[in-house]
Amino acid sequence: MYDVTLIPGDGIGPEITKSIREIIEATGVKINWEIVNAGEGVMDQYGTPLPEEVLESVKKNKVALKGPITTPVGSGFRSVNVAIRQKLDLYVNLRPAKTMKGAPTKFENLDVVIFRENTEGLYAGIEHMVGDDAAESIKIITRKASERIVRAAFEYAKENNRKKVTAVHKANILKLSDGLFKAVAEEVAKDYPEIEFDNKIVDNMCMQLVQYPENYDVLVLPNLYGDIVSDLCAGLIGGLGLTPGANLNDELAVFEAVHGSAPDIAGENKANPIALLLSACMMLNHLGEKEAASAIEEAVAAILAEGKVLTGDLGGNASTTEITAEIIKKVKENLEKTA
Repeated sequence: MYDVTLIPGDGIGPEITKSIREIIEATGVKINWEIVNAGEGVMDQYGTPLPEEVLESVKKNKVALKGPITTPVGSGFRSVNVAIRQKLDLYVNLRPAKTMKGAPTKFENLDVVIFRENTEGLYAGIEHMVGDDAAESIKIITRKASERIVRAAFEYAKENNRKKVTAVHKANILKLSDGLFKAVAEEVAKDYPEIEFDNKIVDNMCMQLVQYPENYDVLVLPNLYGDIVSDLCAGLIGGLGLTPGANLNDELAVFEAVHGSAPDIAGENKANPIALLLSACMMLNHLGEKEAASAIEEAVAAILAEGKVLTGDLGGNASTTEITAEIIKKVKENLEKTA
């Protein structure tokens, strides 16, 4: 039995987290879900979109699954998601992007893993006005944060038989801040001579990913570039509805879908649970439940390939309930084959 924090979130969050719980239950993995709430829906009760009990629950259980969260306008928070990452020092934002047969994309050969630095850069939120007509944002790049995100990328490559790590930057213009990130990446790369290393300027990297995605393996980027490039890769594999994610440090792991809370379809049984489900597969692998994770991943791949039971964003007309039931059916079939 695993103790896992569950943050249902806003909008479609409660619907898709319910779906994920049902699918995981079908694998036989036993999880004690500790449910805590954050986001727009708790403002009236707590006066904040991020109650302290949420952070304490994650610290206690070490593992969390988080639905999409809406940051209330005018609350003082730039982003609840960013606040969770910074307050818990979840310095790795890990986003795999892999094409699957049947997904709404023209690409067939993308398998890239993105390591985005999660705690500093322009997302540190250090801004001020200069008079009435100018605004300044301060970008923070430190040796410590750069080294730990780059080392995390190389360790992942080493453990998962990945062949190449590419550091992405804009050091041709931002010679001190991005120059430091690039220099640290080059230093860390020397500790991993068995893994190929190169670096790319971020604008060129975007073009390369669209033209030659098969040339790239593991990317490591400062915060803002990681945010942009990970969404670019999401588009290449078929959209945010198929893109999982995780926020990690050496002790804690918070798994989440990349997409938003979609309040326009909340409660209509139309939401696609696959992105959060694939994030849950990352969670299961993290917990050592690799057989269950594999059974779910194979079920999702089969459903996409068949193209018969898909939600509206994937070109079908199935409900959340219907695609969940179909995934559960295939998960059970997959587990019976390996029993």
